[in-house]
Amino acid sequence: MPTRDDVLRELNLAPAWTPRTRPGQAAPSAAVDEAAEPASARMPRADEAQARLARIGALEWNAFADDVAACTACGLCRTRNRTVPGVGARDADWLFVGEAPGADEDARGEPFVGQAGRLLDNMLAAAGLSRTRNTYITNVLKCRPPGNRTPEPLEADACKPYLERQVALVRPKIVVALGKSAASLLLATDAPVSALRGRVHRYGGAPLIVTYHPAYLLRTLQDKAKAWEDLVLARRTLAGAVPDAPVA
Repeated sequence: MPTRDDVLRELNLAPAWTPRTRPGQAAPSAAVDEAAEPASARMPRADEAQARLARIGALEWNAFADDVAACTACGLCRTRNRTVPGVGARDADWLFVGEAPGADEDARGEPFVGQAGRLLDNMLAAAGLSRTRNTYITNVLKCRPPGNRTPEPLEADACKPYLERQVALVRPKIVVALGKSAASLLLATDAPVSALRGRVHRYGGAPLIVTYHPAYLLRTLQDKAKAWEDLVLARRTLAGAVPDAPVA
């Protein structure tokens, strides 16, 4: 007749006995689990960051958008609908850098497609430019922050390698920073736009002009004339009529 222990073993209800380990001694199964774990899963965060930087730094255009779409480096990957890598001529002389996608951009996957985008298109047309010719347009962030809030520093840092790679691929002759967030990242400064515009800075080996974000201009119509002055300064700088200088 089966004993009580036999029945418990048959039902997988018998107690499981494991050897007792001394303080500071790992359980015997720990070495087995670690050996079975993929090496990539045990990679220190510093190594993961370096590997990510190396991968992004080697991207070519044919893989750039897909890599951005697969990015999970910050929490915005959980709230976005679509990533917004950029649009325009890949060998453009002009590179325009905004802050972050809005709701329209998040839905379409293209930067500056709402009211602010229409204003930017009008500004480009007045300067003899367009988003399909001689111009590349992107944002500091490639994903929309919830509620169109200001990008957080960690989010901007996560996206910065993508922007740096775009600058390296486009090799623009002039960069235009649209708004404070873009200027802050590109120039590593907390100065307001009003203190940065009207003079020539440098970024990635190219002269850089700071102007107001089109969304700001929609709310502050009196500063549209100043934005036009900034584009004129950019054109003169591109033509070599204005010597460039670093941020003071």
